[in-house]
This record gives sequence, structure tokens and C-alpha cells, in this order.
Amino acid sequence: MDEPDYTMVEVAVLVGRNPGIANRFLHIINSPLNRRIQKIDSVSHAVCMLGIGQIHDIVLCASVALAFEEIKTKQMTMKKFWQRSFYCAVMAKQLAMKCRIAESDRLFVNGMLHGIGHLFMDLSIPKESEQAVLNARKQERPLYQVERELLGFDYAELGAWVMGHWGLPRSLRAITCFHPEPARATQFAMETALLHLSNLLVISDMEKSLFGKGSFTVDPTVWPTTRLTEEQCLNFRQTAADQFGEITNSIFY
Repeated sequence: MDEPDYTMVEVAVLVGRNPGIANRFLHIINSPLNRRIQKIDSVSHAVCMLGIGQIHDIVLCASVALAFEEIKTKQMTMKKFWQRSFYCAVMAKQLAMKCRIAESDRLFVNGMLHGIGHLFMDLSIPKESEQAVLNARKQERPLYQVERELLGFDYAELGAWVMGHWGLPRSLRAITCFHPEPARATQFAMETALLHLSNLLVISDMEKSLFGKGSFTVDPTVWPTTRLTEEQCLNFRQTAADQFGEITNSIFY
């Protein structure tokens, strides 16, 4: 896609060449999230109907998930990790659409990949990563703060570094890096604020905790930036949770 003379036919051939990616690609295209009346049964058909940006983002999510499919960590299974990530992605897209973000699908990708730093920490420094999680829960503090104290960096900073190593767009890296502390974002402030909200909404739901309280307290700069209310966020979480429940098992199996 970086080549100036690429064709959609070439894109379709490349996507279809890897059975694992092609299978997930079609699962996502035909999921209730996209609400298509007619089922799309081939990669070439899907490529003809989608914009190049959507294709890029869906293939990116599918290929990253596939790359880590067989990996196991002490903290969680890959299925659980990607289900949580997918829930955050759906939540981020819901909020982006509410705030009229033109490229809401791009925020979907940020939701999918925002926690990738945790995955690398679980793989490379499992004991330290587990200790940070335990300390954060015991102290009822945000995990990124505890990680910085123990390790000198946090999962978001590591995730942004990995994205840079992969050559992903600067916007994805910046939003990922600053979403725990959106007030630090000098660019993409709206998108960073929405990912901040999405992450807190999803984790508080999955851990059965109160959104907006304790370690799930929202950065106060987020409300004037997004012009959303806590009630609106909780309503959108219900919508995202319904969509997540419909499709997650068919995509991350």
C-alpha cells in the first residue's frame, strides 16, 4: 500500500495468500459490527467494497492477532487478551462516531492495539509485570503509574515504541503513548481522550468495578475535550458490550 502504483487486485491477492489472515478478515467484514445485508464470501469481493484505509486497518488487526495466536503468558490467554482489546476497539469506535470523528475506524485500530505493550511485558518480564498488576490492585492505583515506579516505563510507552518499530503511523503511536494521561497529548487530543475513556470503561466493566472511581478515575481534561458525560459513556458501553458479545467468539477463537 506504500507503493504509488499499487492496485486493488494486488491487495486482494496478498490478503488472500495467507489463509489465517484471510479467514479473520472475512469474519470481521461479515460480523454484526459492520451490519451488512449481503454476506461477503471472498476477499476480492470485500476489497472491492471497502476503502483502502479500512482494508489496511482490518488486515493490521487480523495479522497482529494471528502472529500472537500460539503464544501463552502467565497473566492471560491470547483469546482473553484479544477479546479485551476488541471490546476496547468497539467502544472506541462507538465514542468516535458519537463525537463525529471522521476516521472512526482508525480509532478502532487504536483500541485493538493500545494494550500491546502489556503483552510484550508479560512475555519478556513476566514476574515484574505480574508484580505491577498485584501492586496496582492492592493500592487501588492506575497500573501505568505502578509500572513506571517499578520499571521506569509503562505499557503505553512500550506499546508506542513497538508501533514505531513496526512502522505504523505517527497518529497511532501518539494516541497509544498518551492515552493513560491524555492531558499530555499535544496532538490528536480528541482521539487520545476517547481512547482514555474506552480503556477505563472496558477494564472497569471486565473487572466489575465502578467507572470513574478509584483507579478508574477519568482525567478531568477529557470531559471538556470530548463534551461527553459519564452517563453517555455508560450508555455507549452497553451498546459496545452488546456488539462485543455478538461477535467476539466468532473472531477470536
